[in-house]
Amino acid sequence: MPETKMLEKFTSRLAIKNATVREALAEALATFLLMLFGMGSVAQVVLGRQMFGTFLSINLGYGFGVMMGIHAAGGISGAHMNAAVTFANCVVGNLPWYKFPVYVTGQFLGSFIASASVFLMYYDALQDYTGGNLTVTGPTATAGIFATYPAPYMSVWRGFIQEVSGPRWTDESLLTGELEGAREIIAVLCAPASSHCRPRDRREVFGQCWLFGLETEMSIASPEAGNYWWWVPVVAPMLGSVAGIFLYNLLIDFHNRPSLEPGGSDENAKKNFETLVATELQNSV
Repeated sequence: MPETKMLEKFTSRLAIKNATVREALAEALATFLLMLFGMGSVAQVVLGRQMFGTFLSINLGYGFGVMMGIHAAGGISGAHMNAAVTFANCVVGNLPWYKFPVYVTGQFLGSFIASASVFLMYYDALQDYTGGNLTVTGPTATAGIFATYPAPYMSVWRGFIQEVSGPRWTDESLLTGELEGAREIIAVLCAPASSHCRPRDRREVFGQCWLFGLETEMSIASPEAGNYWWWVPVVAPMLGSVAGIFLYNLLIDFHNRPSLEPGGSDENAKKNFETLVATELQNSV
């Protein structure tokens, strides 16, 4: 049919042939889905004054967001959805370094669009909740919807240690969508309240940039907020992810790799398989 041929011709011209660009777009979509679910759940709880959700709603929002992101892009880019995970995979050689800025660009783009989408969807609720005065701290603070800020009692360096350790010490490349979603829920449930339990660094840079772009009081975009806290959720998770993947390799992976010794179980299995195939071929003849 002419319509079908035209559609095929259009899609063939629109299709991107470069694999790296396709991976970046996949990361953007996956991160967008995650942050839309996550920040949307935070906005609903905060702006609804916990009448339309609770802290558990935020846990589930981020957990299901991770699952949706992995199912959408896991087969294309691995669905890192996190610059820290990409950095750790580059360090251990699972991903070439030239792809690091490409992946991160896609992740930040997805986070920025998600931040803008949540802001637009909840604009009227934000205005009603704050009276038009958007702030970082105080009884009607809303900056925590889009980025991480520490609790008043948390120092920068204790927060840094907290962000390095804990829930990020897992090899996320080994987890399926459901397991990674469950890990995200557990991470947020178990994370201390000192950093307001924002589970990922992926939203930090562009979440902060979105706040910079708002036409509100300059205090919301001030880098001094939280005693210069802005760099902690950006740097610390990268170190934690590298430590986590090396810890997994040291305790598990290095000791359970396929045997390369002559006569090892894998070599015997290969010989048995080759013998079985040869036998089947002879019988078929």
